[in-house]
Amino acid sequence: MKFTRKANANWKGTGMEGKGTISTQSTTLDNAQLSFKTRFEQGVGTNPEELVAAGHAGCFTMQLSFLLSEKGYTPDNLDTEAQITFEDGSITHIKLILTGKVSGISEQEFAETAQKAKEICPISKLLNTNITLEASLV
Repeated sequence: MKFTRKANANWKGTGMEGKGTISTQSTTLDNAQLSFKTRFEQGVGTNPEELVAAGHAGCFTMQLSFLLSEKGYTPDNLDTEAQITFEDGSITHIKLILTGKVSGISEQEFAETAQKAKEICPISKLLNTNITLEASLV
């Protein structure tokens, strides 16, 4: 399978005082606000790190669902939070925090399958940073 997805960014002005927008092909983001405050403070809008975290959480969780299905399990619920640490101009760490409800699976098999999903998720393979995983069944 091969496909291409796209997103667009626009920026006007300086890095600190300027402002911009981000849009995605699906229009889920349609001229979403981007600014210094949305990236480095707590402004309204989005930022690149938040978008990477969302993409990583979504990719990992879907990959895990595929792997569990291959093993004969149907996840009742998989919930992943991706925490990105930005430090000195780099993303230095991503922590994936997973909770899942999967009938019939052992804690060990769930953890091993989640670890494999982390390793083979396309977004994990793309990122050049330390990625850790905490997985628990509920």
